[in-house]
Amino acid sequence: MSKYDALWAWITENGKDRCKLSFAEIEQIAGLPIDHSFLTYKKELMNYGYQVVKISMKEQSVDFQKLG
Repeated sequence: MSKYDALWAWITENGKDRCKLSFAEIEQIAGLPIDHSFLTYKKELMNYGYQVVKISMKEQSVDFQKLG
């Protein structure tokens, strides 16, 4: 079980081809703050059919995209 399972489930249930979430939105959905470990955990998202396209420290946001 991953600490980001709630986030991965939310992205999958959302069903959009692309979505952009702020760090604050990710914290609210996942129930924990985004931290440096997210760089490791983001690889799990591919098992759900999505990938992290961009992490913007300036905008404090993450872009997600459906695979395929």
